[in-house]
Amino acid sequence: MRFLFDIGHPAEVHSFRNVIKNLQKKGHEVLVTARDKEMTHYLLDHYKIPYVSTGKNLKSKAGKIWAFLRNDLKILKAAFSFKPDLIINFFSPFAAHVGKLLGKKVIGFHDTEHANLTIRLARPFTDTIVVPSCYKRDYPGKNVIKFNGNFELAYLHPKYFKPDNSIFKTLGLKGNEKYVLLRFVTHTSMHDKGHKGFTDEEKIKITEKFSDYAKVFISSEITLPDELKKYELQTSPERIHDVINFASLLFGESATMASEAAVLGTPAIFVDKKRIGYTNEEEEKFELVFNFLNDRDEKDISLKKGIEIISKISNNEEWDIRRQKLLTDSIDVTSFITWFIEEYPESESVVNNDPEHQLIFK
Repeated sequence: MRFLFDIGHPAEVHSFRNVIKNLQKKGHEVLVTARDKEMTHYLLDHYKIPYVSTGKNLKSKAGKIWAFLRNDLKILKAAFSFKPDLIINFFSPFAAHVGKLLGKKVIGFHDTEHANLTIRLARPFTDTIVVPSCYKRDYPGKNVIKFNGNFELAYLHPKYFKPDNSIFKTLGLKGNEKYVLLRFVTHTSMHDKGHKGFTDEEKIKITEKFSDYAKVFISSEITLPDELKKYELQTSPERIHDVINFASLLFGESATMASEAAVLGTPAIFVDKKRIGYTNEEEEKFELVFNFLNDRDEKDISLKKGIEIISKISNNEEWDIRRQKLLTDSIDVTSFITWFIEEYPESESVVNNDPEHQLIFK
């Protein structure tokens, strides 16, 4: 069969890369189309996944309108030539539009309930929606498939990720030396409208507070103030999961990184304007992520919680136990997605009739 994957964000490279390799090993043909956003192309190159670029994301209103049309047209051109049997994406409106134009089925994966604009643009043209079981939004009239787990397990499950402790040397640290990873983001996604995140003054305060307890590294999508340049993480992008794995704490604004930390057994503080189903579950069910709203009071509380964790942590045994519970409660997401795509649409009927069928992918 022929599968077209449309990728719009670096996290989607990770979520799909093992699935793509599995499908190719089984003899299927795969075409990837990808936006030039942040490290998306870098990661595709690193994992040796060929792709057709649909161009950069643009920031101005006029630019966004043009990019919207451009993305549709570039994916349409690629798909018209490739002739896919099925189109797969993370609720990409562009790929969904192309699927409808070509009369091809579209599977949309998703995990961010408040991405309202993306949902409105993609949902009418998506045939099947696949979400984690903790996802809190309904789609009347659409077939929604739920699975036990999260998308970060698709690449950080022990079957697929082996942490490399040489990262301590890369970071200039002694083995097992405590460090905190701070993560700041740009808030330029469609679902981030009106959200400003931490100010420079707050970032400086957070960094100084954590520096009293451990070494601090900052991963930031946005330019840091001069006072924080010396803390900026210098590792190559593909090693970020080694950095997260051996950190004593992750603190920041990225839901994906918070969830990655949870899957790896690293405690995480996540600060955002809204709650997200999968990080809520990682707090309520597994106590691996601690969620806070991005207002003045909760920002202060989030920092206090982070200090509490980093000041008390002496080994990872407690967090490893919590992580093991998460792994035990979850399926092998990569194997499930590979099967679901390869056997679609029969796989959809199987899961609809027997939701527990997914448990064979433990």
